[in-house]
Amino acid sequence: MTRVELLDRLQQLQHMEKFKGRDIMTISALLSNDALADHVKVCEDAVSAPCRVARHGRHAARDKDGVRAG
Repeated sequence: MTRVELLDRLQQLQHMEKFKGRDIMTISALLSNDALADHVKVCEDAVSAPCRVARHGRHAARDKDGVRAG
């Protein structure tokens, strides 16, 4: 995939609710094409992954001392 195509995909991801208020584009200026492809993949995976609350329940598990696990 070309750099332009990767940047276009990243720009589409930037407008998604998951990344609202976060800048996932600026780093692309410093990344090689391979690193940019990895960055896009990580961002795509983040969008498609269920949210943390859905995976782990409303509150994270705590150990016997009240410290959050994980």
